[in-house]
This record gives sequence, C-alpha cells and structure tokens, in this order.
Amino acid sequence: MANLITDHLGRQMNISMPPKRIVSICPAITETLFALGLDKEIVGRTKYCIFPQGIVEKVPIVGGTKEVNVEKIRELQPDLILAEKEENTEEIVHTLEKIAPVFVLEVQSIKDAYRFIHTLGFLTNQQQEADYLIASCKDSFPTPLHKKKLNAAYVIWRKPYMVVGGTTYINDVLHMLGFYNPFGKEDSRYPIVSKEQFTEANIDVLLLASEPFPFQEKHIAEFKAFLPNTKIVLVDGEMFWYGARMKLAGAYFEKIVDK
Repeated sequence: MANLITDHLGRQMNISMPPKRIVSICPAITETLFALGLDKEIVGRTKYCIFPQGIVEKVPIVGGTKEVNVEKIRELQPDLILAEKEENTEEIVHTLEKIAPVFVLEVQSIKDAYRFIHTLGFLTNQQQEADYLIASCKDSFPTPLHKKKLNAAYVIWRKPYMVVGGTTYINDVLHMLGFYNPFGKEDSRYPIVSKEQFTEANIDVLLLASEPFPFQEKHIAEFKAFLPNTKIVLVDGEMFWYGARMKLAGAYFEKIVDK
C-alpha cells in the first residue's frame, strides 16, 4: 500500500510500505538497514558500503556516493531509494526519483542520528528493531569525562588541510566527549584550515582520521612540526559514522578520551 511520506528535507512522495526492494546510496544507511534485519530487501549499494563485512558483498554495487550507474539501478527495479543529504548530491536525487521514490535523510547531530535510525525503522516496518538499536547505541555512548573542555580538531583531509566544522554529527560527538572544536563556528561544515589557523587555535588534541583521507603514523611528524605541544592521535574514521556503527563506537570513544 502506498503512503504519502515526507522526508527529512520536507519533500513529499508516495512510498509502498514496507518496501521490498531497496537501493541505498549511503554507507551508514546500508549498514543500519542490515542491523535492522533487512538482508533480503537490500538490492543495491555503493562501493563504499563495506559493512557488515562478509554479508554486504553479496549486494550489487551501483556506483559511489557522488556518481551512480543509473541504468544499473533501473535494472534492479527498486521501490525505494535511500539517500543522505550530505553524502549524496541533489543532482543524483533528482535523477533517481525518475526511477523510484528517493527518501533523503539528514544527520547533523547525535539527536539526528537517532532520528535517522527511527526513520529507517518506520519506513521498513522494523520499528521494534530500530528502538532496540537506538537503546543499544545510547547505552554504548560514554558521558563526557573532561570537566574542562579541551580544544580538539578533527582532520579529514590533507592538501589542503580540512577539518570538521559545526552542524555535523562528528562535531556533536566531539562535544559529547568533552572537547571544544575551535573551528565549529566556521561558515563551512568542512572548512579548509591553514597551518597558521591551526597554531592560533591553541589546539590541545588533534585527531587525524583514517578516512576519507587515510592519515597514518607518518603524518604525525608533519603536524608536530607546527603543533609541537599538541597531542596528536590517529583515529578510526569509520567509528565516527552514525547509525548502526554507533553501537560499537562507545567503547572506542572511551579509548580516545583515555589517550
């Protein structure tokens, strides 16, 4: 039965509920759908949808998050396509909605991440599983351990250096961990930052993410050259994904705080 549904961007569409053939073009969506027990309904994914390992590989790849194979998706005959505002482009959404309804989710905070899980549960008639996953995530997340907030920047790219700004899930996670992001008030969600800006920010902790740029041990010396008094920590960027990954992330975050 088709239902008139409004997505997170306020777009209305008719969706057959529950959908039987779902294409996901966002890694966090794909992983969360599997966590909700929708193995049989997922018929397409991106090449970046790598979780859960050992299971997701069976699902056909339809491209990436910024470029998709439209004809491949058409051949899969989805009755619902799931996208995320930041991960996917507006152009892709407009193109794919000619094939099937495209529900766009949006996540800019931890609160939004719980809404994200709840929405996926609602759309797929897996509300009970979604409620359980949300409860598990909330139980996993640690409470802030710093009485005095430390300045912390989360670096996602090199040449040019790019960091996480405000209105992002990762920024909210940093705040939850007891950190203050000095670049949180920049206009861009992922601002480009110079060496001088890093120095002027008086950063206590610099987090170098493993993705999208694969920062490694060899890059620590590069930052130490202009941030000699800053604690520099390599972090698993995948643990900063929202959705089902949040259930695993709590214990990992506590290790970061301990460092």
